[in-house]
Amino acid sequence: MGVMPIRRLVVHMSWPIVLSMLVQALYNMVDSFFVAQVSGAAFEALSLAYPVQTLMIAVCTGTGVGVNALLSRRLGEGKLSEASAVAVHGYLLYFFSWVLFAVLGLGFAGTYMAFFTQNPVIARYGVEYLTIITAGSLGVCWQFAGERVLQAGGNPVGPMLIQGVGALINLILDPILIFGLFGFPRLEVVGAALATILGQIIGMLLGLWMVRRSRAIPLHLRGFRFRGAVAAEIYRIGLPAIAIQALSTVMSMGLNKILTLFTDTGVFILGAYFKLQSFVIMPIAGINNGLTPVVSYNYGARDRNRVTGAVHFALVLGGAIMAAGMLVFLLLPGALLSLFDATPEVYRDGIPALRILACSFPFAGVSILLCAAFQAMDAPLQSLWVSLGRQVVFLFPAALALGAVFGAAGLWWSVPFAEALSLLLAAACYRRLYRTRIARLPAGEEK
Repeated sequence: MGVMPIRRLVVHMSWPIVLSMLVQALYNMVDSFFVAQVSGAAFEALSLAYPVQTLMIAVCTGTGVGVNALLSRRLGEGKLSEASAVAVHGYLLYFFSWVLFAVLGLGFAGTYMAFFTQNPVIARYGVEYLTIITAGSLGVCWQFAGERVLQAGGNPVGPMLIQGVGALINLILDPILIFGLFGFPRLEVVGAALATILGQIIGMLLGLWMVRRSRAIPLHLRGFRFRGAVAAEIYRIGLPAIAIQALSTVMSMGLNKILTLFTDTGVFILGAYFKLQSFVIMPIAGINNGLTPVVSYNYGARDRNRVTGAVHFALVLGGAIMAAGMLVFLLLPGALLSLFDATPEVYRDGIPALRILACSFPFAGVSILLCAAFQAMDAPLQSLWVSLGRQVVFLFPAALALGAVFGAAGLWWSVPFAEALSLLLAAACYRRLYRTRIARLPAGEEK
């Protein structure tokens, strides 16, 4: 962390997470691609269900951040038995998360869908999908647990294998169960949900097997006692990550509701955009996760050049990825929409919408990476302010105001508008942080 050339270090820390994030994006994309072949109503149902899945992932990711950090700390202190206890606590907390997801899904899926649509077909599809996804979410919960335990034990390849195998199972089962191939019944949206949870369960089982075989962090159940202090410490570390990621759920739900006021095709287009955008944003999230420990370590080591070198290189790398993604959206919006069996009306409204939304990519990439730098330098409030601005404070008023004046086009323009304002806020926060903290560090020898 303190001696490897900084650019190589950022890439070394980021690439396994980037691949894992891309696999996660593939999970979301595969279901949508095949379900879109069933009907537009089925695809809209999955689009409306997407914020719930995002919230589940936010809880799993934030819990994993806490488990990973506490595990790494105990291992670094040489306290192997306490590290084992943290790992078992992690699995238990993920189990409790599954129970919560299942209860809410089984009890409130109908209420949730009724809030967003009056179409009985869309509502039925959505309830079917959400009920199965939430009831079967133990797979994704314990898959995350296995990945984080292996990662904390110094195994970056294990999490990639777990996600890769799960995604492959999902990819194979999706067309079979959705369309009823090889003698299976045609299950449509139910088939998509079953394929997803079966892929996650296979990933979970593989993760359990790998954790049990790992010698880095043995799981000792004999004599284990649940300790509230350990759980509280896990969530003290992980709760900010849950809150920040949960904002994307609020954004998705809010935009879906606003879109129903201005356009008939908006929910379909926004759903397609989120699926496509994830392939651009997920690499940034991977760099984000790789950048945080690099900056944190070198900030603690009081090496200004390595801190600024890591941040600046990540911004250049992230900017290049976002620029490439924007270029694809600007040049090939029709081809992208064709992946979802779009109707002529969706092409008419969706092509300009994707081009407008793509203009937000460069702003978003810089803001997300600066938020990682804020967290690494123990400035989580700045990160939270920027995230709130991007996804709530700047976005919703702009969406309502521009939508009222310019219709659907104004609503789409509210996204790059909010991202641009958030970038200005992030830049101001970074400038202040540089003056008050980074500039006071010794220069160090290597950028």
